[in-house]
Amino acid sequence: MKKPPARGPEIRTEQGPQGEILHLVPYLPAALPAVTKRDLEQAWEAARAAALTTRPAAPKIHGFRFLQETAPPLDLVLTDTDAASWADAIDTLTSLSTAHGISLCLRLMALYELMATRHWARQWFRLTRAGLEFHPALLQAAALSPLTPTGGFAETSLQAFLPAQTPRRSPEI
Repeated sequence: MKKPPARGPEIRTEQGPQGEILHLVPYLPAALPAVTKRDLEQAWEAARAAALTTRPAAPKIHGFRFLQETAPPLDLVLTDTDAASWADAIDTLTSLSTAHGISLCLRLMALYELMATRHWARQWFRLTRAGLEFHPALLQAAALSPLTPTGGFAETSLQAFLPAQTPRRSPEI
């Protein structure tokens, strides 16, 4: 697997015939860099704000084509309106023409999927009237955990970044 260069990996962006944006990444998601907890917090807030904002036009569809030397490319396309809106917000926050921006976008999508589908993860966040409150350890783990070749989190890898003791469900989260 090809690792991204230390500085500025070359990610090309093309526009498709229906206006979709295709990001051509010369390696698999597993080679994307870790991000910071603060980056992930800012991305979540930007995505949340974008989702709550009424927009005159639908967000652009973003697709990621991860190029592999020995296999066909892996395509991930964000056709869901909310996911496309989140990708637009992240592209504004930090460009999706960088490994950092794409890593941040995939981590945000993977975090959302984790919260929606994994019962064990529910102890690490809670829904309040103001929105979601994350336990800082969950965001730290999501920021640092390696991505799988398909752009998600491997549960065991993510859980290894979490404290052994589960958080208490209290107002101080």
